[in-house]
Order: sequence, then C-alpha cells, then structure tokens
Amino acid sequence: MSPILHDYKPSAGKPVKKKSALPWFAAGLGLPLIGIAVVLLQAKVPAEDVPVPVPTAVAAEPLADIERAAIGPGEDNTAIELALADHESVASDESSPPLDTEPEPMLIENATAQPTQFHPPLALPPEYERIQLTIKRGDTLDQLFRRNDLSIGHLAMMLKLPEAAPHLKKLIPGDELTIEHDEGSLVSLYRELDLTTALKITKEETGFSSELIDRPIEVRRKLANGRIENSLFESAMEAGIPDKTVMNLAGIFAWDVDFVLDIRNGDNYFILFEELYQEGEYIGDGEIIAAEFNNNGRMIQAIRFIDNDGRSDYFTPDGHSVRKAFVRAPVDFTRISSSFNPNRKHPILNTIRAHRGVDYAAPRGTPIKAAGDGKVIFRGVKNGYGNVVILQHGGNITTLYAHMSSFDRKAGINRRVVQGQTIGYVGRTGLATANHLHYEYRLNGVHRNPRTVNLPQAAPISDEYRDDFLSSVEPILNELLRYKRTQVASLPAD
Repeated sequence: MSPILHDYKPSAGKPVKKKSALPWFAAGLGLPLIGIAVVLLQAKVPAEDVPVPVPTAVAAEPLADIERAAIGPGEDNTAIELALADHESVASDESSPPLDTEPEPMLIENATAQPTQFHPPLALPPEYERIQLTIKRGDTLDQLFRRNDLSIGHLAMMLKLPEAAPHLKKLIPGDELTIEHDEGSLVSLYRELDLTTALKITKEETGFSSELIDRPIEVRRKLANGRIENSLFESAMEAGIPDKTVMNLAGIFAWDVDFVLDIRNGDNYFILFEELYQEGEYIGDGEIIAAEFNNNGRMIQAIRFIDNDGRSDYFTPDGHSVRKAFVRAPVDFTRISSSFNPNRKHPILNTIRAHRGVDYAAPRGTPIKAAGDGKVIFRGVKNGYGNVVILQHGGNITTLYAHMSSFDRKAGINRRVVQGQTIGYVGRTGLATANHLHYEYRLNGVHRNPRTVNLPQAAPISDEYRDDFLSSVEPILNELLRYKRTQVASLPAD
C-alpha cells in the first residue's frame, strides 16, 4: 500500500508539466529537501522549472500502482526513479477532468516529522553556600572565619579595601554578616550598616571590590487610637499599637500627663504616625507626626515640626513647645512611696523630719534621668542621702537625686548634661529602707514640691519657622479630626 493517499490534479485550464509533480511526490514520501535536490539532479530538471510547491487538498484516492519504498543507506535508487516515473504519469494524465474551483490545501498523511536541532540548556550560575554570622561579645572576624572554615587570606584582602575596612574593623554584638562561599573561598559579604545603607563586597578575578548600597525607605502614614481602662500600655496593646510608638506618645506628653498617677478610666488618644517599609515589607515604625490626648476632661495636642537643620520637636497648634524645662518624674517608677511633706515622720530616725522631696519607688538599677538641661555641681556621698548627684540649671534652679546605687560615668563633676540623659541608677544607699529615688527641686535655695511647682516652659517655635509651622497645622488637624469622626461613628450604640 502506498504511503501517499492523494491524487494530484492540475488546476483548471493550466497544463501541468510532468516534472512539476516531482517535489510533491518527494514531500509525500517524507524525503528531506536534500533528497529532492539529488533526485532533481538525477532527473536533469533545471532549478527554474521546479515551482515552489503550494500544498492543495484534493480528494484522497489510493494509488494502487505505487508501492511503499523503504530506502536505506547505500541502496540502489532505481526504485525511487521508477516510482517517480509512475507517479508523474498519473499526475499528468490529460484525460483527468479539470477542477472548476480553486484547489484546497493538500493533506499529507503519514508524513515523517523532521527532527529539530538540539540545543543544550543554558549553563546556570553556580550555587554557593550561604551562612549568616552574628557577632557576639568577645568575637573577632578572625575567630569567626576560622570557626566556619572560611579563608583567612580573603579576610585580609577585604580588610585592605578602604571603603570596607571601617565597617569590618568596628563591630558590636548583634551585628550580622551574610557570607556566600565556595568551600571556604569567599564569593561575597553583605552587612546592613543602618536602615538605609548596606556594605557589599564581591569577589572578582583580581581580588575583591566593595560598594555602599542604598536601601531606600518608604514612609507611610497610619492612624491609630486607644481608650484607657487600666493603663496606657494595656490599651495600646489591645489597639495593636507597637511598643515603640506608645513609648514615644508617653514621652511627648510626659510634661503634662503623669501616666501613673494622672490617668483616668475613659481617657483616650489619637495618633498619626509613620510606618517604615523596605522593598514592600514592613520593617518598623517611624516618628509620631501628630497626637491628641484627652485626659480627665482636658485635650492636649502635639504636632511635630522639623527645621532646616533636621532638628525636630513637638509644639501645640499655636506654636508653644509641649516640652517644659523640667520633667515631673526623672525616673520610670512603680509608685510614689513618699510625697513632699514638711511634717513627715522619718521611718528610720522616728522623729518629725520634713520630707522636702518626692520618693519614687523603682527596681534597683533603674536609670535616673536629668530633669532638665544643666551642669553637674556635686557627685558623691552626702550624709543620709547616700550617693547623690546635684544639677545646676538656669533660673537659679537646682535638682537633687539621692540614694543612687551607682553613677553614670558620662555624668562626671562639672560636666553638662541634657534633659533625659542618664546620670545614675536607683539604689538604697544612705538612710533608705528600700530601693527608690529621692528627688528634690529647689528655686533660689528653697525646696518646692516637684509634683505641683509651676515648671518653666521650653522655648516656643522660633520666629524663623513660625509661619511654616502654622501653615502645616490645619491639614494635619483636619486629618486627625476626620479619623476621630469615623471612629466615633463606628462605635456600637449603647
């Protein structure tokens, strides 16, 4: 049975040369083009007489006079020539009726598919082992490299890179290095220097190269609120507000609100703050842009302003600083163990002895902060006060901090300190029955109650920036107001 099941007929009105059937027959046998060329040469048909075959579909009829020919390497081509001759006589039969319509595309059955050219897969980059080294106390890079079987020679080469050396020689516990290596031979080293910069060292043919990579931060704004039932921090946890943000909130209003003693059930707050994203992933919170605290019927608002030198501070909507020159409580305390009382009975001496300060109970070692900017005029032991630091401030004000367990080394005698700087640590030295800070506030040498004395205000926003600040206030307060309305509207009805 022939593998070709088609009858090739001429188009209407156009005689077909016998040689024109040759390529069709070759295609029907599945012969490659080179086979056609060989047959053409053997048949001595000029190339220009061989038209480019355009397949047409005609009625498929078996050709009984053409037998299947299996051609193998080196076989005689006589069978091919005979088959071609027989087929040409069939295709050129003048007695075949002409077609009245245009020929349809020819269908070729049992055609042998030609193999496609093989292309080897592209070579993939080599995979290197990646490890992350975390610096611990007492670690050195030399030790870490030896411990992880990394090339010490490569470490020496990296330490000679001017741009990389400062960031490799100075490491602190907690720093992390990401290293790629090939059986100990370093390929790359990566270290995040801060939120926006990283160091990248890469192996090259002649050594190592280093570069500082920018890690851009995307800042998004977020609004949040909370209602206090027990404490500020519990309400923030229930509202999903991160610890850092609620600590910043307490710091902003620390001069007006005592978050231990002044808080009432039902107090609430609203915050507009920054969220930080890097490569689309949340990495932490930024600064508070604006905040409102409603405490026992009074509303306090604070808005951040950044000047041209990059310094930021918080001001009321009319431009006054929310800060005071002094804080009420210079320590994070658990309770007030003894208030200002001129007629108090001393717990150890058992005599009436005025208590001219406030005692803040706190665990041993809790940091004690400077209540305001000033200068250390005394540091040492002072009678029943035990370890004491005395600061001199402007306006003829002094503050005293007693019963310290130890001093901070940066708050030495005659040194200047700033508000909030650690000057010592809570203890029970001198005549003290428990760990606490005894804090005194003196104006012109006269003791005043630190809890009730009128504290001097910090400087308002400067005239240079006042107009810029006031123009920024309205849109920020409007954003807070719209948010407050949505929150109130979403509350369930009583």
